[in-house]
Formats: sequence, C-alpha cells, structure tokens
Amino acid sequence: MSASQAELIAGVRPILKRVVTNAGMLLGGRLVNAVLSLGYMAIAARALGVRELGVLVLIQAFAQFLGDVVKFQSWQTIIHYGSQPLDAGQVRPFQQVLRFTLVLDLASTVLGIVVGIAGCFLFAGHLGWTAEEAPGAALFMLTIAFMVSATPVGLLRIFDRFDVMARQAALIALLRMVASVGAWLWMPNLTGFMIAFAVGTVGSWLYLAGAALGELRRRKLLDDFSWRGSLSAGMPGVWRFAWNTNLTTTLEVAFTHAATLIVGALVGPAQAAFWRVGRQVADAIAKPAKLLTPALYPELARLRSEHRYAAMWRLATQVGLLGGGLGAVLLAVSIFAGPPILASVMGAGFAPAAVVMTWQVGAAVIGILALPLEPMLISLGKPGLAVRVRLAVGALFLGILPWLVTAFGLIGAGAGLVAAAGALALGMLWFILKENGNRPVAPAPPPATAERLEGEV
Repeated sequence: MSASQAELIAGVRPILKRVVTNAGMLLGGRLVNAVLSLGYMAIAARALGVRELGVLVLIQAFAQFLGDVVKFQSWQTIIHYGSQPLDAGQVRPFQQVLRFTLVLDLASTVLGIVVGIAGCFLFAGHLGWTAEEAPGAALFMLTIAFMVSATPVGLLRIFDRFDVMARQAALIALLRMVASVGAWLWMPNLTGFMIAFAVGTVGSWLYLAGAALGELRRRKLLDDFSWRGSLSAGMPGVWRFAWNTNLTTTLEVAFTHAATLIVGALVGPAQAAFWRVGRQVADAIAKPAKLLTPALYPELARLRSEHRYAAMWRLATQVGLLGGGLGAVLLAVSIFAGPPILASVMGAGFAPAAVVMTWQVGAAVIGILALPLEPMLISLGKPGLAVRVRLAVGALFLGILPWLVTAFGLIGAGAGLVAAAGALALGMLWFILKENGNRPVAPAPPPATAERLEGEV
C-alpha cells in the first residue's frame, strides 16, 4: 500500500465512523418506529378488516404521494448550499439559503393541499374509496401541510442533530400507536383511524420544527432574518438543483405510494392492503441499512467542498459494502421468519400478503446495496444524472405495472419492483463510474492533515 493510499484510508476512516455513529442514532428511533408501525397497522387491520384497511391505506398513500411530489427536497439544498457559509460563520448567506427553502416549502404545501382535496372528490370510486368516504379523505389531505418538513430536516442534519430525528422517528409511530388504541376502543371505524394517523403526522412535525427553530435561535442564525430579498442571488444553479432533486423524489415515489394507488385502482382496496402490509414489513427490514443514507449526505457534501473526490468515492464504496452485508442478513430473516410473523401479527386474513412481501424485501435489499450511489451523484453536483436514471426506470415501471398486475396479480407487481430496483442500481452505478473517471484526482493531503483527520470523531 502506498503512502498516499494509507493517508486516504486514515482520512476516510473517521468520516465513516461519523456516518455509522449518526446512522446508529437514527437506527434506535427507526427500530422503535418499525415495531410500533407494525403494531398500529395490526390494530387497524383487526379493527377494520381487509377492505376498510385498504381504503385507509389508499387515502394515506394518496396524501403521501402528493406530499412527496410537491415537496422540494429542501434539506438537500440546505446541505449543498448551506454547508460552506455555515462553516465559515457567514450568517447572511446562510439565511438566504434558509429563506429560499422556506419559500419552496410553503408554496408546495399550499399546492399539495389544494390538489389533494380536489382529487379526493374527483377520483372517488377510481382509487378505492367511495363518494361517501370522499369528505373524510379530503379532510385527511390537510395533513399534507405537516408532511412537508424538508427545511427542518435539512437544518437538523447540517447541525448534526441526528438525535432529534431519531426521537422524531419514534415519536410519530408512538403517537399513532396510542391514537390507534384510542380509536380501537372508542371509534373503531375508518374515521377514527384516519384521525389516529393524522395525530402522529401533526405531532411529530411540531416536535421536528420546534427543535430546528430552537437550534437556529441558539446559534443566532435568525438574528435580523428577513423574508425580503432575492431568493437565489449568490447561489448559482440553485433552481436547477432544487428542481432536479424534487424530480428525483417524485420519481422515487413511483416505487412506493404510486404503486399502491395503481394496485388499489386495478384490483381493489383488499389487494392494496396486502401490498401495503408487505411493503410495511419490507421497509421495516430494510430500514437499518437505509439509515446510512441521511448520515452520508453531510459527509459527502463536506468532502465535495474540499474537492476530495477520491475520498468521496472510497467512503461511498465502504458504505455500500456495509449496507450490502446488512442487506444479506435481513433478506435471510425475511425469507425464513417473515411469513409466519406476518400471519400471526396481522391476522389470518392477511396471510396472502406473505408471498408478495418476499419480492418486496428483495427489491429493498437491492436498494440497500445501491444506497450510496444517488447521494454520491447529488453531492458531486450532478442530480440531473440521478433524474435521468429514475425517469427512465420509473416510466418503464409505471408503464408496465398495470399489465403485470392484471396478468399476474400482486406477484407480477412484486417481480416488477425487483426488476426496477435492479435497473435503477445499475444505471446509477454506470453514471457514478463515468463521473468518477472524469474527476481529477486530488493530491494526497499532507501528513499534518491526515493526522488531524485521524483524530476527528
């Protein structure tokens, strides 16, 4: 091993340690979230039955779909454009980034609510709920305002307050669990459980936004803050960056909420419930490894600002290998223990969801293996490359999904999800390799820098 390689490893090792440490803090909250999520879904399943649970799932999926589509990924903008002024102590430039993201969040919130309320009445009967259930669904769309939390998330990530997000992840599931128990006891119907789900969304948002506001005040970053002034001056390419990251997420929901809506529209709310329950378990199994991604973004952004591209590549590779090892273990757990756990927790009526769940877990594991690729592209300032891949794969997946569902049922949808996840990973990898080959190799850091990095925590 050459001296420069040894110095590179010494420099990357403490960064990887921070990534894993921050992911570990998130993991505690997400594990609580995963267990409680299965708990409140099980309560809802036993109280409502297959059909009404399917309606609840479809209404929630519609709200989340709209929230994700209209929501700009402002947290990525804060990290990408705010890291340098924050590290340099430049309050005014940082406030400009903050103003930009807050305006995007507010505008997207209004748009999402308006489209959601109109859609609940226009699509009643087409997406799984009836005209009589449409008013309740429309009221549920108000929760979209509390799903657009990109700016608080970005602030907490750039301030390295992953502990707050860990508690928030547990809080949303805890509130829904408690509210679901209340609904089961006093209002065991669709309206009661819509209220229960809304309680979790609103309560966790208030905690997250309050914590972010407190950090801003503590760091005196709100002193003389003004809503007036240019939104994008001094931030070259910010609009393009914001639109590309928004489009990337819009395409990503094709693999989650849009798929649920398509299944419900084609084969009914009961099959949508099976699909959603399987996806809930798959997400819970994959969540520990996927938590490396939000912890990875700030570190890649810092390395990019220092033009340390070789270190970025090595860090992404190590995270991918770590996630892949966890993914292999979790897939084995799903294969051998998933079906019996699903049947015992959700009830015998949900046993058919076990088979499609295996496909969904397989797709999730592929996503775990590829999890560093998109953060790498975005941190390199190339979100458009990620958009191209997602656009091609998402369009193909959504185009073929109706045929897969009608011809092969949920198994066809699951197989399509696996194929799409594989194509997405390969496309991202191809662009990463191409982009990495075009980047100049930065000179190795001097020994003093390596020693300083080696001592970082």
